[in-house]
Amino acid sequence: MIEWVRALVSIAVVLGLALALRHWAGRGLRPLALGRGRSRQRNLEALDRLALSPQHTLHLVRVGHRALLIGAHPGGCTVLESLPAGSFVMAEPGRNTREGA
Repeated sequence: MIEWVRALVSIAVVLGLALALRHWAGRGLRPLALGRGRSRQRNLEALDRLALSPQHTLHLVRVGHRALLIGAHPGGCTVLESLPAGSFVMAEPGRNTREGA
């Protein structure tokens, strides 16, 4: 009977440690300066996305001061172009920017 209680307590301790580790790891590896976390400028931003087919997509992503045009396909992703982030103008949503359109 005592071995049964000892096993139950051991399982409870292991589950408690697992839950504590999950809680600690779930917080992520955030910067230690918690006060600055929300006011910090984001370095990664999805600017636009264009589906070319069900399995092929173009993504325009800002990373710091660069803009990357990324092609996503079933085999992975490919960086197609890298430009300074301020070198292009974003069109207004729903507005066609082609000439004659």
